[in-house]
Amino acid sequence: MPGKINYRSDCPISCSLDIWGDKWSLLIIRNMMFYDLNTYGEFLNAPEKIATNILADRLQKLEEAGLIKREEHPESKAKIFYKLTPMGISLLPVMTEISLWGDKYFKISPQAKALTKLAKKDKGGFIKSLGEKLSKAGNKSQN
Repeated sequence: MPGKINYRSDCPISCSLDIWGDKWSLLIIRNMMFYDLNTYGEFLNAPEKIATNILADRLQKLEEAGLIKREEHPESKAKIFYKLTPMGISLLPVMTEISLWGDKYFKISPQAKALTKLAKKDKGGFIKSLGEKLSKAGNKSQN
């Protein structure tokens, strides 16, 4: 099992929630996955306005669980670049379904609407294409 997590039970849903079951962790993953945000400052400037202590805690927990990893920032030694691992990228179908569900029931931003429109048109293609983009060695951190 990933990381240094104390799991409450051997239920797959419970184990998953032990890693990413709070709203901030999923929002960090969302920001990395759908909005190409990868630095502490970018996460702080997201619309939900996460507190710095919570952000630092969640980044550490996501890293310990194996969903994200730290890299040197390609443009600044003073910044850390966070990147989804293959385990983190594997949440893409789940995150896509959550987005589609939210689009069905809530008023969402134009940026989110554009993503859900692409996913609705060809969900499998959307997931495959975005997954490949996130997995590529030539992504933002390598430029």
